[in-house]
Amino acid sequence: MKTIMRSLVVSALTIVVILSVTSLTYAQDLSRYRNFSFGMTLADISRQIDAKPADVTSVHQRPALIQEVTWWPPQPYGSSRPAEPVGQVRFSFYNGALYRMLVTYEDAAIKGLTDEDMIRVVSTKYGTPTRPVADLTFPTNPSYHATEKVIARWDDSQYSANLFRSSSGTFAVLMFVKQVDAQAGVSIAESLKLEEQEAPQRQADRTKKAADDLEGERQKNIKTLRP
Repeated sequence: MKTIMRSLVVSALTIVVILSVTSLTYAQDLSRYRNFSFGMTLADISRQIDAKPADVTSVHQRPALIQEVTWWPPQPYGSSRPAEPVGQVRFSFYNGALYRMLVTYEDAAIKGLTDEDMIRVVSTKYGTPTRPVADLTFPTNPSYHATEKVIARWDDSQYSANLFRSSSGTFAVLMFVKQVDAQAGVSIAESLKLEEQEAPQRQADRTKKAADDLEGERQKNIKTLRP
């Protein structure tokens, strides 16, 4: 009888451990948000959110192609309180592959919530966070300051999810692929440097084109103008 009871106890403990590990693994899956997974192509994302080519912004062309597209989850018409708490998701692509997702919450959905409230909410999906003293950078997003303070972070060796509150008071979560995000940061910095170096020549080209266009109009009007 003791042997049977001991076996039952061991089996029960084994089940608890398995369930705990399974739950932890699921809770810390940082490779995806809803139905969107890092590494998906721009075409894949566009099909899911019904985005048109005109909705895609090419932020930088070289040395790597950085593109962005924004999705506004649909809200039920006439609802005073949003059934969908997310106001928008901005997807960023490095050479055509998804590497960043910026999830911004609806103001009405987060009204009155404290930092601790939001940490508890996000922790139900991603597990226990850390509280680093760190900043997030937004080199291509004018909606945020160049840097924002991290409130809480969930990460592993490949991915990172960061909760922050913007200067306007809106809560948001920035998720990214660590290695690719670093590569994209270097590429964006190089692109900005190239744009700065080439700015005088581009301005000269624009000035010349404007002058050529004006001269063309002048010559045409000389031929057609009658007193």
